[in-house]
Amino acid sequence: MQAVPKEWLDFLREQFPEGSRIKLNEMKDPYAPLEPGSTGTLKYIDDAGQFHMKWDNGSALALIIGEDRFQIMPPEPQTLKFYMPLTARLYCYDGWGDLEEYGNDLDGRDLRDYQSCIHEALLENQLPEEKGRGLMRWYDKQDGVNMKVQSVVFDVESRDGQLWGVAECKVLAELLPEEKEALAEYISGQASDGWGEGFEQRAIKLDEGELYVSLWNSSSWSIQTEEETFSPDSLTRLPDLCWSILPSDGSLICIKRGESGYFRSDWNTRDPDMNRRLADSINQRRGITPAQEQAMLTGSMCGWDVPGADPKWHADHQPQQSEAVMPEQHSYQQS
Repeated sequence: MQAVPKEWLDFLREQFPEGSRIKLNEMKDPYAPLEPGSTGTLKYIDDAGQFHMKWDNGSALALIIGEDRFQIMPPEPQTLKFYMPLTARLYCYDGWGDLEEYGNDLDGRDLRDYQSCIHEALLENQLPEEKGRGLMRWYDKQDGVNMKVQSVVFDVESRDGQLWGVAECKVLAELLPEEKEALAEYISGQASDGWGEGFEQRAIKLDEGELYVSLWNSSSWSIQTEEETFSPDSLTRLPDLCWSILPSDGSLICIKRGESGYFRSDWNTRDPDMNRRLADSINQRRGITPAQEQAMLTGSMCGWDVPGADPKWHADHQPQQSEAVMPEQHSYQQS
């Protein structure tokens, strides 16, 4: 068999990594050909350039590039969920069959009995244009989020004794920390001012009255992943990314877990007080506590193995503002 140049092998292995799902279009083997349409998983590419396969029907026949025709199958999407606290207002009928004027405020615990009707209302509120991609139909940036996130759909889910709003995302590839933040920011906007604003004005008809559900509220609202919301150590672990203030001049910065230094934020203003409010608002929305922010700031300045890089440490110690000079990295690009 003719030797395959190393450069060509390296190229093939880069384009077809182990574990790739492959669909057969045609096999030239006259003795034991597989049927067109057969699917399988690539185990490895040998030094002769043959694709060693584990076919779904049990066969182990190899593919020969240039002779057999096949194609890479799109990756199976993974589910990423963001959780948001739900609120609602219920207007009940009075003795004359009229709706109450003011109604009653409900939270996630009160809404557990209404899960089914809220789920149905969310489905009915979807537009025909959203079929396939959901909220991503309205995402207008040509970036990694658009490429990696196949769809985003709002739903509800009962967890830990309350009903949560859920943004269910179908993701084709792992999101970078900044891409996950950009996705959370986009979903937040849709929950508050876009899709969610229209939904909260829609009456959900009940036997006892009308229910108006809000995916967003102006107090005590956050958007977090499943791990961030329900992990037992959710308040003491380090987030992937947080916002803070540069101690030396009050600039708004972003800090990535495990990385030295900071990333300048495009939202930075010349007013340190405004920057502080921006950092607090963003961190609160993402469920990041002051102790977690201080631990991230300490870790980025002094190293991630020092005691101050642990949020638990800040529960027992008054945070000290350091004037140390942090090494600057590239700017973190937001929306």
